Amino acid sequence: MANGPVGFVVPPPPPRRSPPMPAPPILWLALAGVLLLLELVGADGDGLLLIGGVAALLLTLVAILAPVVPPLAQLLLYAVLVGTGYGWMRRWSARRQARAIPPGARAELAEVTTAFDANGEGRVRWQGQSWAALNLAPGQALPPGTQVTVMGREGTRLQVLPRQETLLD
Repeated sequence: MANGPVGFVVPPPPPRRSPPMPAPPILWLALAGVLLLLELVGADGDGLLLIGGVAALLLTLVAILAPVVPPLAQLLLYAVLVGTGYGWMRRWSARRQARAIPPGARAELAEVTTAFDANGEGRVRWQGQSWAALNLAPGQALPPGTQVTVMGREGTRLQVLPRQETLLD
């Protein structure tokens, strides 16, 4: 302490205090809310927003139930959860999209029910059901009644080619 004029003692200035930080559970909950809201309004995050929001909700619980976990460890746990969740979701999505057409008697054959337009789009009857179809050879006309070969499926649309007649038929 320094002595001031005429024997007065000047106290040191009080230590500067930084403004209080919001508690980590509040931060994780806010992050979860923002990410899930963005996912809800349709922001294209390829599923990453959903996984990040769910991971932030889990970290909210961790921060509430185990407040002794330091923030850096929470960040690392968040990164691991997001990375693992996103990897799992991509694998699951790829398996779902790559489903094969279920085999059946004459499963590869379909019959055109609505003629295909210039874009190669039309309708076929396959396994007793009407399906939207895409002609993979759009230059070839496919009138109603024509037999086509089902080559694959993309969502609810079949991919077809005109049937190639062989001597064995």
